[in-house]
Amino acid sequence: MKGLVIKSTGSWYEVMHNKEVVTCRLKGKFRIKGIKSTNPITVGDYVEFELEKKQETGVIHRIYTRKNYIIRRSVNLSKQTHIIASNLDQVFLLITIDNPPTFTNFIDRFLASAEAYKIPVILVFNKIDTYNEKTIVAKNKLEEIYTKIGYKCIAISAEKKQNIETLRTLMKNKVSMFAGHSGVGKSTLANAIDANLNLATKEISLQYKQGQHTTTFAEMFTLPFGGFLIDTPGIKGFGVVDFEPNEVTDYFPEFFKIKAHCKFNNCLHTNEPKCAIKKAIENDEIAISRYKSYVQILKEDDESYRVDEYAL
Repeated sequence: MKGLVIKSTGSWYEVMHNKEVVTCRLKGKFRIKGIKSTNPITVGDYVEFELEKKQETGVIHRIYTRKNYIIRRSVNLSKQTHIIASNLDQVFLLITIDNPPTFTNFIDRFLASAEAYKIPVILVFNKIDTYNEKTIVAKNKLEEIYTKIGYKCIAISAEKKQNIETLRTLMKNKVSMFAGHSGVGKSTLANAIDANLNLATKEISLQYKQGQHTTTFAEMFTLPFGGFLIDTPGIKGFGVVDFEPNEVTDYFPEFFKIKAHCKFNNCLHTNEPKCAIKKAIENDEIAISRYKSYVQILKEDDESYRVDEYAL
């Protein structure tokens, strides 16, 4: 039988088949060619499974080819990779300015990974009801940077349900994923999108301005207006996976557009003369924050995803 994985808890998977959910496990060792990950199967995967003798649980013995997936390298000593979700139509990356702060390097790493797998990302600036003069300026600057590149930006308040209908319209009949740091309001937004979800939420730690994990595992929900929503655990850092130095610019759209104008074909845009990208930065055509993110990816500096404030 063919089913859709809607929840993964590590060793067990909830698989939806004909609107019924069957708890399944993997049959023996399960590896996907070319992918070394902590989780061989993820939410959004289509799998082939069979019921066990008691008919209460199932065994997964095949995974269907993925359209795409979001993968990250954990920011820790193990450097293991983790597939967050697969077969996505779009991702909504939730951003908050200071409660908790979302740093530009994190945004850029996520966007680069999504570009690598051709997954559209929409930037959602949440908690606009709490903004003051300073945070409004920071939000507007970020919107200016990413809109200029070509990313859609939407300002919302999940708590006050501001601009929620815009998101519902974009999500209709699509597989969408919410991503971002803990505390940016993913679960609150999911509840605003569909009140029947009733997902647990927690307050921000005011002392550290960090979110507390409420979503432990990625989980997919069927939306009443058509489509699916994948709510994910908060991501602290986002290490990119398997980027060769000469291909990183392919995942920065504004770099890719002009890199052919560099003097050298193998230009890495760091110390080379007559570099079109560095010239564009000098002319304020490319944001310095984006260039800093690019250089950190080149250095494989996964620990330094926090940059000074919004060094734009």
